[in-house]
Amino acid sequence: MNRKFGKLIIVCCLLMLGLGAQADIGQPAPPFTLPDGAGQTVSLTDYSGQVVLINFWASWCGPCREEMPLLDQLSDRYGPLGFTMLGVNVEEDSSLADRFLDGTPVGFPILYDRENKVSKLYDVIAMPTTVIVDRQGQIRFVHHGYEAGNENEYQDQIRALIRE
Repeated sequence: MNRKFGKLIIVCCLLMLGLGAQADIGQPAPPFTLPDGAGQTVSLTDYSGQVVLINFWASWCGPCREEMPLLDQLSDRYGPLGFTMLGVNVEEDSSLADRFLDGTPVGFPILYDRENKVSKLYDVIAMPTTVIVDRQGQIRFVHHGYEAGNENEYQDQIRALIRE
């Protein structure tokens, strides 16, 4: 093996270890605790044994704003069946999210990741990013971005995980 190729392999391996290592499909969902709008802390572990959809979003993101009411419908529909939705706002200034939510209220918890520590744990590279975790705490699905109709895919995945 020549030296250039060997160095390339090492660099690629280091990048793979640093990117996506903690939020890969089939791996345990990284635990986190964040404040909600009332200043109470909410932990992912609070929802052990449930199917959890974690939606990373920002108020400036058009697709995030578009999908928020649809996510709320999913939360209402599947909540009684062992499903929880967590919205994680990634903006430093949470008042922007609060202003958006005043006009578009949701019934699921909104958490604030003002320092982007949790979004880094989950390798959030696009807005919105949606992560679906099974009852055993394993990441089963990751979606980057949103297009109209994606909520149907979320629904199918949620239903399948609820049945497991």
